[in-house]
Amino acid sequence: MEKSFKPDKKYYKKVLLIQITVTLAVALVVSIISTIINAADGDPQAKYIIWLIAMIGLVLMWIISTIVSYLWIKNLEYEVLPDRVKIYQGILTKTQKNIPFRMITDFALVRTLYDRMLGIGSIKIQTAGQSHQPTGYEGKLGGLIDYNLKHEALRERITSLHPVANMVPVVQPSSKSDESVLKQILSELKEIKKNTAK
Repeated sequence: MEKSFKPDKKYYKKVLLIQITVTLAVALVVSIISTIINAADGDPQAKYIIWLIAMIGLVLMWIISTIVSYLWIKNLEYEVLPDRVKIYQGILTKTQKNIPFRMITDFALVRTLYDRMLGIGSIKIQTAGQSHQPTGYEGKLGGLIDYNLKHEALRERITSLHPVANMVPVVQPSSKSDESVLKQILSELKEIKKNTAK
């Protein structure tokens, strides 16, 4: 697996597909509201005002989210070092997130509907201290085209650093001395029962 890599260009297409979905959902809601206003013989001007507000909101959403998403994805970079995973991100403020392999417990492969349509995937990094993160994950390597290979390579690294003990519990056959101890305990319990019954 290469040391440093960036998300695939399809990751930006995913953002555009999400924006299209939001646009269609807003248009559907506004259509329903307009139909209700028409059915209630309400003010015909209200229908146009609602559509105007929705269109202005959608245009602003498209302008802002398209630019921000493009810059965010352009600046996103991942680096896998022998002892840690680094995630570089940010537009105006650049941040570098270091996640040591000693803290990583697992890598979760996540593929949404849009990811499957575009042939990409994301790898979420689970750590022992993930409880303070709102997402439940310490970091995410998103927009990967060769997600399966990277996921397997990262999981192998974790397995080599945190080997799972494949120990089978050994059950020793009970010895005669154990049986004699149990018989002695049973006889003492019977004696206690007999004394308490008096």
